[in-house]
Amino acid sequence: MGIFSKFKKGLSKGSALLQGALEKVSGKASISEDDLLELEEAFYASDFGPITTDEILSEIKAEHKNNKSLRGEDVRQIARSVLAKILDGAEGRLDEIPGNKPEVICLIGVNGSGKTTTCAKLGHRFVENQKTVMLGACDTFRAAATEQLKSWAARLNIDLVSGHHGADAAAVAFDAHASAQAKGYDYLLLDTAGRLHVKDYLMEELAKLKRVLQKRDPACPHHAWLVVDGSTGTNGLAQAQIFHQKFGLTGLVVTKLDGTSKGGSLVSIYRELKIPVYFLGLGEQPDDLQPFTIDHYLDSLLPEMVAST
Repeated sequence: MGIFSKFKKGLSKGSALLQGALEKVSGKASISEDDLLELEEAFYASDFGPITTDEILSEIKAEHKNNKSLRGEDVRQIARSVLAKILDGAEGRLDEIPGNKPEVICLIGVNGSGKTTTCAKLGHRFVENQKTVMLGACDTFRAAATEQLKSWAARLNIDLVSGHHGADAAAVAFDAHASAQAKGYDYLLLDTAGRLHVKDYLMEELAKLKRVLQKRDPACPHHAWLVVDGSTGTNGLAQAQIFHQKFGLTGLVVTKLDGTSKGGSLVSIYRELKIPVYFLGLGEQPDDLQPFTIDHYLDSLLPEMVAST
């Protein structure tokens, strides 16, 4: 399956919601308040947020004054144009940092966001791109997380460093970095324990992990990516705000988009914090974690419509 096909399939629920609302205004000589309300509800339900939704509706109203027979495709193009402008610069690009082996990517986020699976899928992607990778199982609070990552590592033939249940996560990260550096690996991917972003003592554990890593390399972690469950909606923005304040995020990975119509949550996060989006989780298979591209994202959520007659 091609990359765009994966985007289209993974974002099909969000696309269906928006497509239905757009089709109802297609070819109307007059767009009523009910039509606008339905469009507004569709964009809200997709989690684009109130500011972005208001911008899209304002543009639609302004264009309708000049063109009383807007087609659904015209409305789609307006929405796409507004979103493309907001997302300008949102595509995360992972360029190797000269002189850093391993390059450390720390995955953080709340419970259930998909960090462990994302860690394994990232490892798979890097190996497929001829990079050497080690995984660090730093979620030592949940025994199942370590076992899950071990299972993935065995399945994908990727090296792993782990500790016993309840071990100091920072110590595991330290050992993983020492091992990856000694072996000259390109990347070290650290899976951390899920934590409520509103619990200060849990956030302090992340700060400790960062401090311990910096004893080995002051630049660590080179990347701090928040893994956000795309179905959580506006709560994803609250998570991003606090994790960014406490840990200093450098990127986003938005997961589980294949199971939700809330495909717009990443727009709200990027609009507010300007944290680039690196990957989208569009399915369960290892290669369903795909690099974020604005065109693929918007063309999948807002596909071209058949012209009205």
